[in-house]
Amino acid sequence: MPGPARPQWGGQIHAHTQHRRPYPAGFGQHTGVRPAGQLRGSPRGAGLGAQELALYALLTCRENLEAFGQYQGLRGKALRSAIQWCLEWAALTGRADTTVKSLSGGMRRRLNMAAGLIHRPRLVLLDEPTAGVDPQARNRIFQMVEALRNEGTTVIYTTHYMEEAERLCDRIAIVDHGRVIALGSKEELVARSFGGRSDVRMRFASTVRNGAEWAASRGGTVEEGVAHFSVEQPTDIAGLLDAAARDGLEVIDVTLHRPNLESVFLQLTGRDLRQ
Repeated sequence: MPGPARPQWGGQIHAHTQHRRPYPAGFGQHTGVRPAGQLRGSPRGAGLGAQELALYALLTCRENLEAFGQYQGLRGKALRSAIQWCLEWAALTGRADTTVKSLSGGMRRRLNMAAGLIHRPRLVLLDEPTAGVDPQARNRIFQMVEALRNEGTTVIYTTHYMEEAERLCDRIAIVDHGRVIALGSKEELVARSFGGRSDVRMRFASTVRNGAEWAASRGGTVEEGVAHFSVEQPTDIAGLLDAAARDGLEVIDVTLHRPNLESVFLQLTGRDLRQ
């Protein structure tokens, strides 16, 4: 499952299909995406979970799914089966006859995803599906995406949050100002930027006055009162602690941090992902 992670995305995806019923307010806004039609050679086509909610507020969950299913050409038993799958997948079975306006934000987000996937597409585009939801709803959406992946669905997942890409994506593209600046698995991206090195963070007692000079003499830096050292092996920490003790520096805390995708982004762009 590839996942472009980017601070800004100015591109648009256009997939046209012939629907004669009007779409609800917000459908296709923000990203410029329109309802996904049939991909050439793929009868199940593509599906879209847009960042902007595209639901009928006065209709129930079941009625919304029925409408979107009909947009995709589903009828009769196939439509009823698809609606039931969507309700179960989105954990909304108990809310099937509740109007959208009465749902919580997380429930609306899940229903929005289900409406775009009711035809069970092989390719799914999810544009920041966790935007504006609480941690519990966010974790439920993760489970929904993981269920799609486990079924063999190809998912393109865009997000501002690197921890989401780390959890969900097999292949990650980091996009900066519309340009792919890195592509690969998490392990490949980290290895490419940092090799096998890790960051040791050391905090000295308040009585230590020469901590910055001492750290610099051993190839380290000090940021906000914390000394940082780049090491090849975790066992290198012992040498730093022994040296600090010999030089009379009291260390009150030391931690080892493995580089992650956030570290990769900072290395590549020199700024925080959320700026």
